[in-house]
Amino acid sequence: MTIAFESDSQVLRLWRQVYQTYALLKRCEDQVIGEHGLTTEQYAVLVSIDYLGAPARVTDIAHWLERSTNSISMIVDRMVKAGLVRRVRDKRDRRVVNVTSTSKGENALEPSTRAMFQVVQKIMLSLSPDDRSALLSLLQALTYEILEYLNPGVNVKEMEIKESERDARMREWLLRHSLSSAPKAKRQSREKKKTVRRG
Repeated sequence: MTIAFESDSQVLRLWRQVYQTYALLKRCEDQVIGEHGLTTEQYAVLVSIDYLGAPARVTDIAHWLERSTNSISMIVDRMVKAGLVRRVRDKRDRRVVNVTSTSKGENALEPSTRAMFQVVQKIMLSLSPDDRSALLSLLQALTYEILEYLNPGVNVKEMEIKESERDARMREWLLRHSLSSAPKAKRQSREKKKTVRRG
C-alpha cells in the first residue's frame, strides 16, 4: 500500500514538474520575445513561415506548431492587421490560403530569434551533455506516449523518422540564421589562417 502511494505521489510530482518547467519556459519566452515587440504566438508563426519556407499554408503552420487550423487562422488575422504577415490565395486552388512574412515581420524575427537562442542556450547549457541527452530521450519517450494516447495505433517508428528529418532541417535553419557555433568556429579558423599567412 505504501509503495503504491509513493509511486502515485512520484507520478503526480513528475507531472507537476513537467508542467511547471513548461510554464516557466513560456514565461521566459514571453519576456524575451515581448522585448522585441512580438507576442510568442506571433513569433511562433513567423518562425514557422521562415522554417517551412514562404509562402506557407495555414494548415502546415498549424501542423508544425501542434495547433488547430482555426487558432492559427485567428492569430494570422491579427498579424495581418499588425502588418507582420500577408495572406495570399493559391493561384491554382483558391481554397488554399498561404501566408508570407512582410518586411516588418522579417525585421522583427531576426533580433528576437537571436535573443531567444541566447536564453535557450544559457538555460540548456547549464546541464551537462550527458544530462541533456538523457533529458531529451526521456521527453521524447513521454511525447510518444502522449501522442499514442491521443492517437491510438500511431506509428511510433514513423514518428521517430520524421523527428530525425526535423532535426536535420533544424540544423540547417540554425546555420542559415548563424545561430550555431559551428560557422563561427569555421570563420574564426579562416581568420587565423589569414593572419598567419600575412605574418
